[in-house]
Amino acid sequence: MSNQIINTRDGSHSIQSEKFGVSYHSIHGAIQETQHVFIDAGLNQKKELETISILEIGMGTALNIYMTWLENHELNRQIQFVSYEAYPIRIEQAESLNYPSIFNQPTDSFLQFHQLEWNIGHQLSNGFHFTKYQKDFQEINDVEQYDIIYFDAFAPNAQAEFWEEPFLAKMFNALKPAGILVTYCAKGSFKRALKGVGFQVEKLPGPPGKREMTRAIKPSV
Repeated sequence: MSNQIINTRDGSHSIQSEKFGVSYHSIHGAIQETQHVFIDAGLNQKKELETISILEIGMGTALNIYMTWLENHELNRQIQFVSYEAYPIRIEQAESLNYPSIFNQPTDSFLQFHQLEWNIGHQLSNGFHFTKYQKDFQEINDVEQYDIIYFDAFAPNAQAEFWEEPFLAKMFNALKPAGILVTYCAKGSFKRALKGVGFQVEKLPGPPGKREMTRAIKPSV
């Protein structure tokens, strides 16, 4: 099976997964979605912290990581970024994605996230420490390690098990008190599952083409 690069409506690329039958990003705009859901509703909600720890569920194209790294040129924080991906894209596909040109950045600034070795930590520029694990999400067993979770698994119709209480309990445990989980999904059963494991759930306006998104907060006490 081979994934196909597609154009989204803001001019940025995404990938159509042949295995799961869905795209890695919103067809209404990959960059717009990442900015709205993960940067604005996630990272920028914790910018008062000197060190921000982030867990990403689904590295995919590495757009979320890349835009977080770029944003940190302005934030100037110490960022500890951990990403899990069970099905990495091929480096040849990464080389074809147009994100560096859209941001007027060198191609290597984006490709580094795909080229770095798996399962070990890497200290990058501007205080960004990055570790990517080629593992199934179910292997995550961290306890109170993260300030933010970028929850970017494929949609519930493609990977239902990651949107249900047993896995979401792992996410609850992985967050520090007052930590947040942000995702593009606003499905009612998902929000009920979040509440079922202890999250406080916020319904927020969605990115272009989507009415709502979700932010879930782990209580501070």
